[in-house]
Amino acid sequence: MYKRQIYVLDISANAISRAKTRLGEKASNVNWIVSDIIEFAPSVQFDFWHDRAAFHFLTTEYKIEKYVQIALQAIKINGVLILGTFSKNGPQKCSGLPIRQYSEVTISSRFEKEFKRIKCVEEIHKTPFNTQQYFLFCCFKKK
Repeated sequence: MYKRQIYVLDISANAISRAKTRLGEKASNVNWIVSDIIEFAPSVQFDFWHDRAAFHFLTTEYKIEKYVQIALQAIKINGVLILGTFSKNGPQKCSGLPIRQYSEVTISSRFEKEFKRIKCVEEIHKTPFNTQQYFLFCCFKKK
């Protein structure tokens, strides 16, 4: 039988703590990791990697390339990578921090050597503050 293992990584210990509280007893079924993504050294390989809004905070070429290399090592062959980033219509900052905006072409160019792009979609996300954020979600499969 296939055993499901879920890993959650966040740079903020406070965010992890809040997520654990929300999950209650189910939190014990998750492997919690407090780390900067570019310092993450995975001890396992993943079938599925979902990043909603971390990649766009990487604004230097070094950090972007480091992320790509970590994902490449951490995702199994035929594994799926889903990235959610701010689109070209999105803000230039988030929570006061600079971000990088992406188009289907610019994000695909970062991963296309080792991953096959499956699909990209743009989405307008309505925030709890009744504002709109423009996101790009792209799905890739590791070759």
